[in-house]
Amino acid sequence: MYNDLSPLGWADSRAAELPADTVPARVARVDRGAAEVIAADGQMSVKYSARVRRASAADPLELPCVGDWVALRRLPEGRHELDEVLPRTTAFIRGGVSRSLGGGLSGDGQGQVLAANVDVVFVAEPSMHGGDFADLGRIERLVALAWESGATPVVLVTKADLFEQGLDHLLADVRVAAPGIDVHPVSPLHGDGVSLAAGYLEGSRTAVILGPSGAGKSTLVNALAGSTVMETQQVRAGDGRGRHTTVHRELIPLPGGGIVIDTPGIRSIGMYDIGDGVDRVFADIESLAERCRFGDCGHLSEPGCAVLAALESGELPERRLTSWRKLQREAAWMASRTDARLRKEQQNKWKVIDKEMRRSSRNRP
Repeated sequence: MYNDLSPLGWADSRAAELPADTVPARVARVDRGAAEVIAADGQMSVKYSARVRRASAADPLELPCVGDWVALRRLPEGRHELDEVLPRTTAFIRGGVSRSLGGGLSGDGQGQVLAANVDVVFVAEPSMHGGDFADLGRIERLVALAWESGATPVVLVTKADLFEQGLDHLLADVRVAAPGIDVHPVSPLHGDGVSLAAGYLEGSRTAVILGPSGAGKSTLVNALAGSTVMETQQVRAGDGRGRHTTVHRELIPLPGGGIVIDTPGIRSIGMYDIGDGVDRVFADIESLAERCRFGDCGHLSEPGCAVLAALESGELPERRLTSWRKLQREAAWMASRTDARLRKEQQNKWKVIDKEMRRSSRNRP
């Protein structure tokens, strides 16, 4: 049943989720109030039913997104409408972002599903971007969100050919920022690492590629497809920043099997509901914290703090501790976004932490 959709990841076990008198399709692209979907009869544009519009008005997370499996209902005039979003196996959700204390990001409580039913999250980070090295803080954030989605994160250090020397040191730093997951250097223009990335898509697995503009995401998609399916542009001269070639998320079936979702460049991305994603990314700090003298140690100036001891000895990079604190702050903010009293307490807490961090930085040689 629905064999024509098996290359897109459809499993017959999902048939029980379909409402009566509907057929399945997968969302390839979304526009306002409508979606491009791939069904057994081919690709078509469908509008949302009243039920879908009501559900998404009440909760933005109910909006259909790229990668969703949906139920299509045939209308009397012959066209179809998108009548229901089927349960998601995984969902990559970004939180709304705003600037908060200390220049970090905080959530505004509005989530957005970037991709659904994804097996692998490719975190694409350029080895060089605008004259700077890879952004380890961005890698930590995206990997934490990937773990939260339920998918498996993989870091692809793109444009690896720009590194004539020192690539091994950069990859070592990335592996510290993304412990326990696969990290690969890739150079799609030269074909390096493309087969490794393709290996994660064997069968009908789906991957979403996330990263900043200019990271080479569309170039990687073209290399995986073996042809030009996405427009690409070079980074701008002068500042080295990428142009936003991809302006929408799009699901692309690959000729050799597997599906990839290309995305626009991400400038900032906030955390949403926080589970253990941050803890998994910062397992080293969590392990150190267990050795602190006090169970409620804030890792600021307390005696017997194993985290501060590791910082002083050089075992723990200060950059990594700062990144952990930012994500912890967002996690606390998101947890308190519906509780005004708790939100005020968190604001006061982080004011104290920011003040202590600045004082410690001034006193550190």
